[in-house]
Amino acid sequence: MIRSITAADTYPLRHQVLWPDQPLDFVKVPEDEKGLHFGYFVDNQPVSVISLFVDDYRVARFRKFATHPDFQRQGLGSALLEIVFERAVELQATRIWCDARLDAKPFYERFGMKQEGAPFFKGDIPYVKMDLVF
Repeated sequence: MIRSITAADTYPLRHQVLWPDQPLDFVKVPEDEKGLHFGYFVDNQPVSVISLFVDDYRVARFRKFATHPDFQRQGLGSALLEIVFERAVELQATRIWCDARLDAKPFYERFGMKQEGAPFFKGDIPYVKMDLVF
């Protein structure tokens, strides 16, 4: 079941999946309070989370997309991403983008997203910017 959640509800899963070796504050972003946050719940526990931000120029960005390893490759993250795309369109966004870990690039390409620019690093992890025009 997918539902809207608070930014704080995303932090434990963000931390566990994305940056477990960093302090919890590392997974928080300054814009969190302005974002829309969604979770996929199984047995009333969040197993996948994502955060959506739309700026004044109608450009959407999703961040901190995390799915618990026990629930990956089951379509839960895909369902969440589809909800985020739908919500971005409802908010009249003209495009959506994210910084994706390089190993996740094929996942985003399945949704029509394209790589923009060269790979870059956050710490020792390679990333690419992925973009989709609506």
